[in-house]
Amino acid sequence: MRDVALLAGVSGQTVSRVVNESPRVDPATRQRVESAMARLGYRPHRAARALRTGRSHTIGLVVSTLASVGNSRMLQAVADAASRRGYALTVVTAADADALGAAFDHLRDQGVDGAIVLNEATAAARGAASPSGLQLVVVDSPDDDRFGVVQSDHDAGARAATTHLLDLGHPTVWHLAGPADSYAAAERERGWRAALEGAGLVVPPVVHGDWTSASGHRQGRTLAERPDVSAVFAANDQMALGLLRALAEAGRDVPGDVSVVGFDDIADAADYLPPLTTVRQDFDALGERAVDALIGEIDGDPGVRETVPTRLVVRESTGPGR
Repeated sequence: MRDVALLAGVSGQTVSRVVNESPRVDPATRQRVESAMARLGYRPHRAARALRTGRSHTIGLVVSTLASVGNSRMLQAVADAASRRGYALTVVTAADADALGAAFDHLRDQGVDGAIVLNEATAAARGAASPSGLQLVVVDSPDDDRFGVVQSDHDAGARAATTHLLDLGHPTVWHLAGPADSYAAAERERGWRAALEGAGLVVPPVVHGDWTSASGHRQGRTLAERPDVSAVFAANDQMALGLLRALAEAGRDVPGDVSVVGFDDIADAADYLPPLTTVRQDFDALGERAVDALIGEIDGDPGVRETVPTRLVVRESTGPGR
């Protein structure tokens, strides 16, 4: 650190402030110090710094499964955001409340500064006792005074998807929903239902999948058999993919006979056959906000409540009603 200070022409205290990401350093000085660090190959010793500051600069991520595209995409977003802020990431899986308690114990043993809980795992977090000494932020959950909450605007996205189909002249919109215990799925169903009720339409019965394309195909075969189904809003793109296969197998054209809208706008959605109309979640922004919220809590700021906007992306899987 002394060598860096000498090369940059600053005090050791200024180098320390740069290393610890203090805002009390002007940008030009920060750049000079960082250039000197790079030239000298200086890297802070994480373990030594943790002993001195009481922080490990490591955060935990708790997820029920990494098999779903949404969870994997969020993992990447959180990892990228944490890395940009100088934090390492420890990932643990927890399928239920009992496993969640063990996951929190593991994270405390690892000395993490706090943890982010993703999607389906948030239901277990709401039902579990708050882990002592561990700051939490949850992604996709009702407001809870025990931790910060960051979420996508699922309700508005579902309303936009449903309204788009109604504006195309479809008499109603069926819904291929996510798991019944998922907060995100419930919010998307709520938005779909509100759009239909607001238009004075009868709400069709909901069919549930489990986020996988296999479940979309299985439930899609049932929907494909009904001649009164002309428009379907699927709660994620993977289930929409399975639904498209089921409709094709039944000889029903998309969008000629049935229009389909998904949710997420995963990387492959534009390459579906036909390219999928869907609601885009900004996973990168969710990861950024979740990491920022957690670091804020670690620094003593109150828990954040933030909703990230969604938007409809219209492609070729939707067309006029017949």
